[in-house]
Amino acid sequence: MIRCSDAPDQTTEPVTMYDKSLNFASTPIPGLQVWDLPVHGDHRGWFKENWQRQKMVTAGLPDFQPVQNNVSFNDEVGTTRGIHAEPWDKWVSVVTGRVFAAWVDLREGPTFGHVFSTEIDPSVAVFVPHGVANSYQTLEPNTTYSYLVNDHWSPDAAYTFLNLADESVAIDWPIPLSQALISEKDAQHPRLDEVTPIRPRRILVIGANGQVGRALRGALAGRDEVDYVGRDEFDLSSDDLPSSRNWRAYDVVINAAAFTAVDRAETPEARPSAWTINASAVARLAQVARTNNLTLVHISSDYVFDGTKSSPYVEDDSFSPMSAYGASKAAGDLVAATAPRHYIVRTSWVIGNGGNFVRTMADLAARGVDPRVVDDQFGRLTFTSDLARGILHLIDSRAQYGTYNLTGSGEARSWAQIAKDVFALTGHDPERVSGVSTDEYYSRVEVPVARRPRNSVLDLSKIEATGFSPSDMSESLRHHLGS
Repeated sequence: MIRCSDAPDQTTEPVTMYDKSLNFASTPIPGLQVWDLPVHGDHRGWFKENWQRQKMVTAGLPDFQPVQNNVSFNDEVGTTRGIHAEPWDKWVSVVTGRVFAAWVDLREGPTFGHVFSTEIDPSVAVFVPHGVANSYQTLEPNTTYSYLVNDHWSPDAAYTFLNLADESVAIDWPIPLSQALISEKDAQHPRLDEVTPIRPRRILVIGANGQVGRALRGALAGRDEVDYVGRDEFDLSSDDLPSSRNWRAYDVVINAAAFTAVDRAETPEARPSAWTINASAVARLAQVARTNNLTLVHISSDYVFDGTKSSPYVEDDSFSPMSAYGASKAAGDLVAATAPRHYIVRTSWVIGNGGNFVRTMADLAARGVDPRVVDDQFGRLTFTSDLARGILHLIDSRAQYGTYNLTGSGEARSWAQIAKDVFALTGHDPERVSGVSTDEYYSRVEVPVARRPRNSVLDLSKIEATGFSPSDMSESLRHHLGS
């Protein structure tokens, strides 16, 4: 077992609660953070911001979206409560008084049973992730203990408990438990060897049989907390969606389902389907996410822009779709953003294991066909393996919620330049590819054609700032063709 305490070095000058600036320290329990809070005081008393979303998220606190604040008043020194692992994240602190607090990781995994303890006064707060058990003992009379949680209390909520006196975690209580005030219920909790580790809340991948869905299957291989459903077996348009699953069992829903037949969306027959899948279904998922405190991951498109910008598009550029497909995707983005916990992942020129531009060019090269390819649309390829990797990075790193651009990196290229690259990499003469303007290419096409953005280049600074490095698209193309 790992036990840790932040007891100060007695040879140093003690730090008072008025000397601190906003910052946090990690602990041996993954996700458990101990925060210093600025406290401002004078002869009248003191003031602090106990929770301030903008400042704290910017400083490194997970954007955990609390919905309920609970307060526990404790009359006497030695009041001891816990050890409880609850099905939500918590932000704990004290309003008055002082406590010795201890946490035990009861989550399934290598840190099961790890312990961390510290003292909390009004200048300290602790972020406690779901599955980490919480306990405290009051060190002063009239102590008021406060905690915010990101789910509403429910009588149906599943708790996991550990005995305060468990010998294997051996919490060093300042006041011996024989002299402490403990409820009969807390005294009867099981020992660690009787506790069933808390399994991770599940991940649901919708659209798991498409190109992105198959890449997510590969990226999530070996993680048994994942469920996969294809569009044929999971009706996103159903009014029964809110009751179709036990949504409380999930933490993340990844929506990889989309209507991507860009030109067909221009026809009266297919346009309703594009809007149903790309917008209406996303609105239903966002409602489910709001109700059940889920993280919704939604995949967006460069088609929400008109491509007239002279520089790469950033995440908060204004929408200006030119096609029915683009309009339906823009609407999907807007409704996905109504889920408090959301990642909208905007991408372009997606290449996976299925029908796509690279496969078509490789096939034409092999058959001796010399294609005419558009040379005035510019962007970067995004390989589905990279897209899946980036999505999991956002989820696992608990990056700040919002919209992120995610494509391959490197110099932007036209479709014609990429076609030449494919020819060269497959051993064919790239000069067999000739460039043509968009207007000329579609001038002889009689069926409805969606207008394409001329500039599909997306700025990658935001996702790179989270620690994710998109793969170079030229290297990815070489690997894709080589494999």
